[in-house]
Order: sequence, then structure tokens, then C-alpha cells
Amino acid sequence: MILSDADIHRRLDEGSLVVEPLTDPDLQVQPASVDLRLGREFLEFQRTNIPCIHPDSEHEVEEYVTETNVDDGDEFILHPGDFVLGTTVERVEVPDDLIARVEGRSSLGRLAVVIHATAGIVDPGYRGQVTLELSNLGTAPVALTPGMRISQVIFTELKTPADRPYGTERDSKYQDQTGPQASRIGGDDEFGGHQTARDPPHDSRDRNGPDDAREGGDDR
Repeated sequence: MILSDADIHRRLDEGSLVVEPLTDPDLQVQPASVDLRLGREFLEFQRTNIPCIHPDSEHEVEEYVTETNVDDGDEFILHPGDFVLGTTVERVEVPDDLIARVEGRSSLGRLAVVIHATAGIVDPGYRGQVTLELSNLGTAPVALTPGMRISQVIFTELKTPADRPYGTERDSKYQDQTGPQASRIGGDDEFGGHQTARDPPHDSRDRNGPDDAREGGDDR
């Protein structure tokens, strides 16, 4: 069940759902979503002549990006073909019985700006700001202003609360993140990381444990 505005307000009032700072609830709470605003920090991907980036090499990933902070009153220009990581102003806390999905706003979509490549899911138990995967699919640069409403988050109630929500037990990589975060895929178990997984089920038909499906959704 997708939460309506009435459900969202009730959850926020109860404290079972957190979206903060929610400076203008009348503007930001939509009929079935909450608008999130753009932060001022960006990670830009450098055009480079290296043959490739190895996802398991933290050094290569870090050298591939540079951080940009936009001053008050300034804009960030997203050029055609660019891909940058941004962040929301708001911090969210998703309870164990909800899952969230981050989507773009249609008005920006009509300017060819998309706000995520694949990572649109925010898992039950996640806490932190949301990293945005910003791209300009159009032919003209678009000026993005920190503080503008950039995306919307939709909350869906689970049939039962998650048994192992995102967080410490799972060694989740992006819990409590602030600002845009570059990929930490090198921490995945298949790259020699130390993410915690349950023992595989005895049923040989289930060859993928629960951690194989995803590890943190929007912020995995």
C-alpha cells in the first residue's frame, strides 16, 4: 500500500517516519509523496584517459571524482551528457515496515534532467541523506539551484516488517551518510568486503541469499 498524504502526515507526527528538515510541509507533502530539495554538494566525474575503473579499487574510484560545493546564490550547471552525484537536503529515516522509492519531478524530466540511473530504492531501516545520480539527457545545459525541489520520495507499506533491515547487522555501506557518496562497491562480499550475510538456506533451490538481491537499494 502506497502512503497517501494523510498517512505520511500521521507517520511524521508519530515519529515512525522521519524526513527532516521538512521546512514547508504544505508545499513538500504531495498527494502520495514528499518532495526533496537539492543540496549544495556535488561529486563530478572527471573525463579521464585511464583504460577503465575497477569497482573494487577504492583508490581508482576516489581519483575519478572531485567534490564541488555551490555557494549561496550560485547555481550548478548540468551540461548535456554529464553525470554527477548530488544529495538531498533532507535526511530520511525509513522504518522497518516501509520501503521508499525516489523519483524525479516531471517538470525537470521535461527539461531532460533525470535524478537516478538505477538506484531508486531506499531500503527499510535506511537512515541518511539520499544520493542523487543526476544526468542531463538533453541538448542544452540546465542550471540547478541548491534548495530547489529536485525529487520526490514515495513510501510503500510492506506486508510484514523487514526481518533484517538496512543497517549495522548487514554492515550496510551507506548508513547515516551525509552528502553525496561515491561508490563503495569494493565493500561487497564478492570483492573481498565484510558484509554480513546469513548462512545460506538448506533448500538448494534458493541459491541467492537475501543479500544477493540488493544491499541498500537507493544507497547501496
